Amino acid sequence: MNILVLGKTGQVARELALLPGTACIGRDEADLRVPEQCSSAIHAHVPSAVINAAAYTAVDKAEEEEALATLINADAPGVMARACGSLNIPFVQISTDYVFAGDGERPWKPDDPTGPLGAYGRSKLKGEEKVRAAGGTHAILRTSWVVSAHGNNFVKTMLRLGAERETLNVVADQIGGPTAARDIARACHGICEALRTSPEKSGTYHFSGAPDCSWADFAREIFGQAGLTCQVNDIPSSDYPTPARRPLNSRMDCTATEAAFGIGRPDWRASLKDILHDLGALT
Repeated sequence: MNILVLGKTGQVARELALLPGTACIGRDEADLRVPEQCSSAIHAHVPSAVINAAAYTAVDKAEEEEALATLINADAPGVMARACGSLNIPFVQISTDYVFAGDGERPWKPDDPTGPLGAYGRSKLKGEEKVRAAGGTHAILRTSWVVSAHGNNFVKTMLRLGAERETLNVVADQIGGPTAARDIARACHGICEALRTSPEKSGTYHFSGAPDCSWADFAREIFGQAGLTCQVNDIPSSDYPTPARRPLNSRMDCTATEAAFGIGRPDWRASLKDILHDLGALT
């Protein structure tokens, strides 16, 4: 299978590049700020499926750049989805838990009402709407708390701070499922294969690591596996204000994904071990 991946340097794109039958293209060939370039690239490559692993992900900065975030996270995926529809090939769009308001404690189901708290979530939700409106074979895969050995993410930040400090305050009232980029890449790859033969499985799905935990508990596991003695102090989100509000409840119900594609929730603790191994930080 020949899968075209929009994105080259992001966490998921870099993991997709390692999988068989994938070709990743970057901004030089398809700049999401110029959505029609994405359509031209898809038609030029004539792939058997397309995964969009590129996005505007600066959550706080999006509060000041919502128009740009919407262009990249909504308009561009909409164009991609229409191009895939014209070629009758599957399109997989990676989305986020930020489309939800984050209230309550029940895991979010794919058909639950959305209610993003900030510009980033609004831009990703508009992207979902445009992908659905395109009418082609597609999967919108919402995920959360993405980490890997690449780029900037929570694991790498904790390793740096944990080596520098004796104690660290970490938010404990935001609950979700850490998800390794490698696991997301494999899930997207598998979904592409399934949609080629079963286009009726088009729809919106959730995928996140298990078990659900707080950022503070995630940090403790990172320190434990890496052999760092830094102590984690639980704090509420109100003690760590940010320009964009974060959802408190990012739990995701992933049962529909397993039912449709046989893809279960990966244990993020095992995936973390792989990430730390790649970084040379595993004890």
